[in-house]
Amino acid sequence: MLIAQISDLHLRACGRPLHGAIDTEAAVVACIDHLLRLHPRPNVVLATGDLVDLGRPEDYALLYDHLARLPMPVLLIPGNHDDRAGLAAAFADYAYMPRDGFIHYAIEDWPLRLLGLDTLLPGEMGGGLCAERLRWLADRLAEQPERPTLLFMHHPPFVTGIRFLDTPFVGAEAMAAIVRQHPQVRQIVCGHLHRAVHHSWAGTTAAIAPSVVYQMSLALNDGESFYLLNQPSAMSLYLWSGEGAPVGYLSLIGMTENRQMAEGRP
Repeated sequence: MLIAQISDLHLRACGRPLHGAIDTEAAVVACIDHLLRLHPRPNVVLATGDLVDLGRPEDYALLYDHLARLPMPVLLIPGNHDDRAGLAAAFADYAYMPRDGFIHYAIEDWPLRLLGLDTLLPGEMGGGLCAERLRWLADRLAEQPERPTLLFMHHPPFVTGIRFLDTPFVGAEAMAAIVRQHPQVRQIVCGHLHRAVHHSWAGTTAAIAPSVVYQMSLALNDGESFYLLNQPSAMSLYLWSGEGAPVGYLSLIGMTENRQMAEGRP
């Protein structure tokens, strides 16, 4: 089972460049082209929030049209730039999409169970899980305690050291306690930071995907804000072989392969 994770698309239908410099639609098109060139193709794509930049209906309509090019299922969850109701309305024909309330769900179609978590706190840059969402997570994990499971969400529940984005995650300690009780959780994947990060958290492995649109600086100093990096857009890939944790890879968008055999060994 091969899983692709795309995150932080910030798609804009208005045509105005993001941060005065970034054509988000061109970046999304390049992302989808890249997915279609992968061999083997992923079984499923996880789209982990900040799917659009302004949360407008026309943004979600444009996203719907672009994602329609993909032959595999795409599982969507909201980020802090998203509008929960607008996302649900635009993708109402996606069978797993809740009709109202939180956009969280369990996908049972593959050997690795997939649980999508809604960490959106409207009006806030940071995210979290309220008591209702924590209870939903605990109930879903308790249903199948022997089944290997991957959790996907927008906001990381752990501190990263990137100060301007390390807003407190509401319910982090409670979520960690739930995850520790369920060793079937083999991987947690997140977005939000626009760069690749790896961490061991609550007894499992956790990772943050880069953005498919632009990468942000490694702002580890107090008072340091973000700036754009001249680095390739990228996505994460996870290969699940049936044992242990999925193996994670970074796939740079737009980078071509040289399939000619090199002389000697690597």
